[in-house]
Amino acid sequence: MRRRQQGKSDAAGLAEVQPHYLGHRERLRERFVTSGAAALQDYELLELILFRILPRRDTKPIAKAMLERFGSFSEALGAPAHLLEEIDGLGPTAITDLKVILAATQRIGRDAIQNKPILGSWSDVIDYCTAQMAYETKEQFRILFLDKKNRLIADEVQQTGTVDHTPVYPREVIKRSLELSATAIILVHNHPSGDPAPSSADIQMTRQIVDIAKPLGIEIHDHLIIGRSGHSSLRGMRLI
Repeated sequence: MRRRQQGKSDAAGLAEVQPHYLGHRERLRERFVTSGAAALQDYELLELILFRILPRRDTKPIAKAMLERFGSFSEALGAPAHLLEEIDGLGPTAITDLKVILAATQRIGRDAIQNKPILGSWSDVIDYCTAQMAYETKEQFRILFLDKKNRLIADEVQQTGTVDHTPVYPREVIKRSLELSATAIILVHNHPSGDPAPSSADIQMTRQIVDIAKPLGIEIHDHLIIGRSGHSSLRGMRLI
């Protein structure tokens, strides 16, 4: 009898020292399973991600701190590592795990535009470019190279610059297009400031590329500028 009572006492003691957030985790998982991600707020979805990364931490305050610091779910995952380190509870290993998750979402976006005509899935192209570039802290200039059926041949970052400038060499753009036997390209670059409005330099550079490409039979479908607040299309703005 004494042993049985002692066993019950030990079990009760273990129950008492269980972290308070474990029950919350199970309820949140159950809500995700039964109702899907749409039923969760952004900080709750971040919590679910952080559960596996930080199994011995209460992740709700960490998730809320990330959203407060960076403004949105996407910006929280896309934030530079040195800024994520400023969040109490996030160390190098956790940050690496978050970047692995970000890379996985970017790969999913890339797969969504491969092996089918890009012009028929324009929203997927915008989503992909946004996921890849919107939260970069330096300007990147990338090119989507397309075949004669407007399917993706390659997606390459050609140049990485500063916070407000990327050097672009139109003849190098065309040279690479010829190397890949691309018959059309989509130019893309980001504005780390968040404002996707094209500058006069953006417009001038694009027109130079169009002028060089046209005699060679290479179509410039568009030049997209990606920012955190949205995107601009030079074709849509009738600037090319």
